[in-house]
Amino acid sequence: MATYTTATRTSPSTHRSVPSFGTFRRGGAGATATAGTAGAAGAAGTAGTATLDASVLAQGRRDQLRELPSKPDPVMSAQEVDVYYGDFRALTKVSLDFGKNEITALIGPSGCGKSTLLRSLNRMNDTVPGARVEGLITYHGQDVYGADVDPIDVRRRVGMVFQRPNPFPKSIYDNIAFGPTSIGTKVPGGKSGMDDLVEECLTKAALWDEVKGKLKQSAYGLSGGQQQRLCIARTLAVKPDVILMDEPCSALDPIATSRIEDCMLALREDYTIIIVTHNMQQAARVADRTAFFTALAEEGSGDRTGLLVEHDLTTNIFRSPRDKRTEDYISGRFG
Repeated sequence: MATYTTATRTSPSTHRSVPSFGTFRRGGAGATATAGTAGAAGAAGTAGTATLDASVLAQGRRDQLRELPSKPDPVMSAQEVDVYYGDFRALTKVSLDFGKNEITALIGPSGCGKSTLLRSLNRMNDTVPGARVEGLITYHGQDVYGADVDPIDVRRRVGMVFQRPNPFPKSIYDNIAFGPTSIGTKVPGGKSGMDDLVEECLTKAALWDEVKGKLKQSAYGLSGGQQQRLCIARTLAVKPDVILMDEPCSALDPIATSRIEDCMLALREDYTIIIVTHNMQQAARVADRTAFFTALAEEGSGDRTGLLVEHDLTTNIFRSPRDKRTEDYISGRFG
């Protein structure tokens, strides 16, 4: 069996008094598998009017644009966050707030630390040998890397959907029931209550009508897009508050992608969603706010470290970015 080291975090000296996470048993079997403003960083160059590929914005939003506050009402925050793998610094000095009932898209070229940040938000990097987080990541004001915080509880409240669909080798029904069962959640109503939970989660993931007659069949019999929506439903079963999505549509066709995007917009009413995407059209269609990252070579070693360039309302990022690097990326000049 592989031996993992727990990612460590060095906190700022200022201690904040925050409410504690709920108490969960530590190290339970299958626990890791349960998928349960920001100031602009970097140089603030003066960007002119962006020259964008018209298709980025011409396709339009998948929803009606909502009125949003100038700064998000944060559910999660990163403050001066650095992430290391051994001596390699993958991410440097990221400060970013993720707003309640908002979709935030993280965009940027490969290797700029988007997925690294995403995995740090719910401590998935704990399973990576030598990984450590410096700075502060909070959930409703509480340090998620606090000494008294159970990472399993963090992952229940901050669920994750991965790049490729990863249903368990179980029935559709058992995929949904797995999470609550594995963390010892008592579902009111027993078997009937679990049936209701399965239906509720599959309905929220826009999958119920397609699978309600074959719940006991293997999840492997579903199409790729259906499997990804099943993974979303499985995440919902443990009642998270935040949903992380790491390029959830990269392996899907346009029709399946459209269904996932519609699902995200519906889920936004009840959850905070943070998505990593390389698809500029997708960010423009669904995200309320967008954060652009880039990578710079460190002096001496030449290692590329990721940093946040700017974070703003999605319409502002695509129509009038403040930083020339953002304009160059979204207009296709690099990346």
